[in-house]
Amino acid sequence: MSVASDLSLQHRPVGNLFHYPAGAAERLPWRLSDRQLQFFSQNGFVVGPPMLDSQQIRQLRDELSILTQPGHPGSEFWYEYNSNESPDPGRVLFHALGAWRISPGFHDILWNARFTTTASQLLGGAVRFWHDQLFCKPARHGGVVAWHQDYSYWTRTQPMAHLTCWIGLDDSTRDNGCVHYIPGSHRWELLPITGLAGDMAAIQKVLTADQWEQFQHPVAVELKAGECVFHHPLTVHGSFENSTDRPRRAVVINTVRDGVCSASDQPLLGGVPAIPAGQPLTGRFFPLLYDPASETE
Repeated sequence: MSVASDLSLQHRPVGNLFHYPAGAAERLPWRLSDRQLQFFSQNGFVVGPPMLDSQQIRQLRDELSILTQPGHPGSEFWYEYNSNESPDPGRVLFHALGAWRISPGFHDILWNARFTTTASQLLGGAVRFWHDQLFCKPARHGGVVAWHQDYSYWTRTQPMAHLTCWIGLDDSTRDNGCVHYIPGSHRWELLPITGLAGDMAAIQKVLTADQWEQFQHPVAVELKAGECVFHHPLTVHGSFENSTDRPRRAVVINTVRDGVCSASDQPLLGGVPAIPAGQPLTGRFFPLLYDPASETE
């Protein structure tokens, strides 16, 4: 078996799959409009510019087909790896963290200018990497991602200045388990964790009557392969099962505004050296992806 290199040592693209612009002017086509920014402020999510072209989608799918095989080269670099996180073996949810360390396409997508441009707008500053995720629902028996707020899993980092970008590697629809959002839920308080996979109804027990009323009007965000949606760390979201004859695969990039700190003396991710509480995220595992203040015109 070949030995893989740990790509966390590389804090710039290692290939030519994604555009890596030299100046702010090149980023203008990928900036959100004032109307889109207002939509995000009101609803806690917004569809962003297309992230991937057909070549990029093909390469990431090819790399993913290797990453989903247990014991592949570089498997020791995963922070977390679940061939099926669902409690139901008949409903499969592949979920893994750390692909950026293993596979060149999933590494270089972090520096994709389409992504970092929008992320910087929504974060209001420089973009630092937090961690990535892969979510895969196979055809005909794909499991659910239960309703949750991302920050409920991230309180070990503070202050709350986080952002998630969900990018489809397949068309995502209501039928195959696209992401659903509760508009305005980013203004709620932090909710207790009720589980990430398995029970879509579990969240009801932690909601107030007013929140439950608001919960009756979720918004399904259907996307073409290569398209994306950004959401706030408190926005409640989830996705239903996939019973269609096609897979629903996605890569998720989680970022923070530069300056967010560790709030724990324990390791923030599996196998990563601890950052003392109160110290900012930085170094090998939390690279700075984009700082608009240092960019040339």
